[in-house]
Amino acid sequence: MRMPRFYTEILSSSESEFVLPDDVHRHAVQVLRLKPGANIRLFNGQGMEYEAELTLVEKRQSRVCLGQLVETQKESPLDITLLQGISRGERMDFAIQKAVELGVKKIVPVITERCNVQLSGDRADKRFNHWTGVMVSACEQSGRSFLPELTAVQTYSTVLADYKDELNLVLDPLAQKGFSELSKPASLTMLIGPEGGLSDTEIEMAKNAGYQAVQFGPRILRTETAAVAALAVAQTLWGDLG
Repeated sequence: MRMPRFYTEILSSSESEFVLPDDVHRHAVQVLRLKPGANIRLFNGQGMEYEAELTLVEKRQSRVCLGQLVETQKESPLDITLLQGISRGERMDFAIQKAVELGVKKIVPVITERCNVQLSGDRADKRFNHWTGVMVSACEQSGRSFLPELTAVQTYSTVLADYKDELNLVLDPLAQKGFSELSKPASLTMLIGPEGGLSDTEIEMAKNAGYQAVQFGPRILRTETAAVAALAVAQTLWGDLG
């Protein structure tokens, strides 16, 4: 059975025994029903990961004792930034979750012409916190010790101006070029539209900003499927899949 993994920012090599944060306690004890003596792993999202043992389990809190430092290498050699057009509810959650599992280093939620989601003020803060939780869960599940960066919601024109890598791609089902025709990059920024895709004007804006339009098959995919498929293709060709 795989050892349960939990994300906690308070992890430190200078403190070998401490009380688990409330959210980790609830997951470990109330959901997974772990008992004293159970072995777990804790990581801080910045590459530090330790084996640990539950030494005390009570109704409202748990304590752990850190054990061995865990050396992990789960990060892709391909540095990917995902510019993801914002979609509604579970579709956006799915795209973010799978992007983390597929090794993305940075995720930028983007407001585009066909976005059906209005985000501002408290609503934007709540979605940011929710998406962060999705990312944490994906790291716990996939074995990553580094939590990808999640930025605040950005406008379309801002991301085109601010995000440039060795290779910059915009997904377009009408593009003439495929992924296999591109040279291997060390870093990649990928722009994916929301439900309904990017408009013709937005695709032209991306091209004018230095993005190459690419497609990867004859079928038009949903936004959350497109994110998974495109990232998997990129990691297979240039990263650590396959």
